[in-house]
Amino acid sequence: CLQQDYDSSLPTASVIICFHDEAWSTLLRTVHSIMDTAPKAFLKDIILVDDLSQQGPLKSALSEYISKLDGVKLIRSNKRLGVIQGRMLGAARATGDVLVFMDSHCECQKGWLEPLLARLSTNRNSVVSPVIDVIDWKTFQYYHSVSLHRGVFDWKLDFHWERVPEHEEKVRQSPISPISSAAKLYNLALFEKSACGSLLQANPTVRFQLFFILTWLCGGSVEIIPCSRVGHVYRSHFPRVFPYEEAIVRNKIRIAETWLGSFKENFYKHNTVAFLISKVKTSAENPDCSERLQLQKRLGCRNFQWFVSNVYPELSQPEDTPRFSGKLYNTGAGLCADYRPGRATAEGSIELSPCSDSLTQHFEYSSRKEIRLGSAPLFCFDVTHGNVLPQNCTKETDSSHQHWDVQENGMIVHVLSGKCIEAAKNEDEKDLYLSVCNKNANQVWQFEHSHVLRQ
Repeated sequence: CLQQDYDSSLPTASVIICFHDEAWSTLLRTVHSIMDTAPKAFLKDIILVDDLSQQGPLKSALSEYISKLDGVKLIRSNKRLGVIQGRMLGAARATGDVLVFMDSHCECQKGWLEPLLARLSTNRNSVVSPVIDVIDWKTFQYYHSVSLHRGVFDWKLDFHWERVPEHEEKVRQSPISPISSAAKLYNLALFEKSACGSLLQANPTVRFQLFFILTWLCGGSVEIIPCSRVGHVYRSHFPRVFPYEEAIVRNKIRIAETWLGSFKENFYKHNTVAFLISKVKTSAENPDCSERLQLQKRLGCRNFQWFVSNVYPELSQPEDTPRFSGKLYNTGAGLCADYRPGRATAEGSIELSPCSDSLTQHFEYSSRKEIRLGSAPLFCFDVTHGNVLPQNCTKETDSSHQHWDVQENGMIVHVLSGKCIEAAKNEDEKDLYLSVCNKNANQVWQFEHSHVLRQ
């Protein structure tokens, strides 16, 4: 990296930092680290977007401090915008050729900006990012990443890091060659200014991790540049706020409905909460994806099959191949097991209904001996007062109420009690309950699909 020479005609950058009640010292540490490490010839401006902070020091004192910094602007919103809308507000005021979206708790290393600008100058449709090092949130100690990682996501559309696989390392021309990344965290990324606007404006509520999927599908690429390093403060935990969590799931539903095509069924099978929200909410509450679908056609974006085949083929490989899956049919009753959600996700039930292709009738018998709704280990068959009910899946390995033995004769035996699942014989009752195993027709069940396990 130290041997690289960069052209003086590289594009200029605007760094956009959106913050809400960030600590004074952490925010200014970020600003000054940018000013101290980015060459003035390439740094057009730093734009701070205050997303309605309430802390006293971030009001007049911050305005006075920033007014003394050359090339730093402070924009204040009079309402809460959220990260994406806040960044779009900053982008509208940016004057650089390239937009750099950065979190408000970062520390830039010398030489971080030039490699990113150099890559964008030769590949304008790329979204590029530095290697993200870790800053301890308690001590602020800086830890350099040793091995290279790339960003990926699973069928629940949750982001995570993984080491660059060996087959990817082999095709890289040198240790400083860009690393293709299926997804990226939202903490730091660079866009060529004209390339970023339309997608973000048409997807104002999408999380940045998922925005990078759209980048790949619509003709761009996502890359990590090894010669660029920036530290980021990662909190050890985040507070659980239900309305915020539900908003995230609803954003994922928008992505699935707009961009995943037929693969959206994989998303709903793995993300049971998303499936329940999509079914429980009324049509008026479900997201309107018409504008995004029009954008998809206008930009001539590829389908998701292309992404799976060319960008992240590992996504198509299931983590836990079920032994049985699909509809669970009861021979005696002539009906199928059906999950019925309650007012709260923990108040649902398992009932008998006419068989259909609804995802509420899609169950899987896993290698852990769980019978779960869909592919996600969220709701599993459990026993309460002799009735079979859906409960949150546990990770217990011994003596679990959620372990079942699906036998060749069609009986499903509760491992802990030794009793069998039986369908209610009375037409007025549609429950599943445990009974002494006696091989009567109401204790005989058939899964729709059987899978051969790999040895």
